[in-house]
Amino acid sequence: MSETHQLTDLQIAILRVLWEKGQATVAEICDALRPDRQLALTTVATLLSRLEKRGVVDHETRARQFVYRALVTESEVQRSMVSELSERLFDGNVAEMMSHLLTGREITPGDLDRMKALLEEHAGRKETKHAR
Repeated sequence: MSETHQLTDLQIAILRVLWEKGQATVAEICDALRPDRQLALTTVATLLSRLEKRGVVDHETRARQFVYRALVTESEVQRSMVSELSERLFDGNVAEMMSHLLTGREITPGDLDRMKALLEEHAGRKETKHAR
């Protein structure tokens, strides 16, 4: 994904419904969001229309209803938004961003073990690339 997708909390909430369900109508999205947000159908429809213009979702018509699906994965959105955050707040310095994340909140021993394993895996991939 070369395009950056900066999304609001509400847009991400809508996408999470689509990622979970695969596809959904405006009414189904409203129902899924209802426990946390009381949104009008027109509000959700407007947001979906805007997301569609940006190439984030698309729709097909079934029984005179628009059925939406996400065109981007959750992983793509996460990567894009974290990359943008890293550039804007940490001038692209990944180590500085990691330091901030590690000191900004409680980290469990399990989280630390997982991060160590990820770093080792990443270092191993880099070594494999350079060895070719």
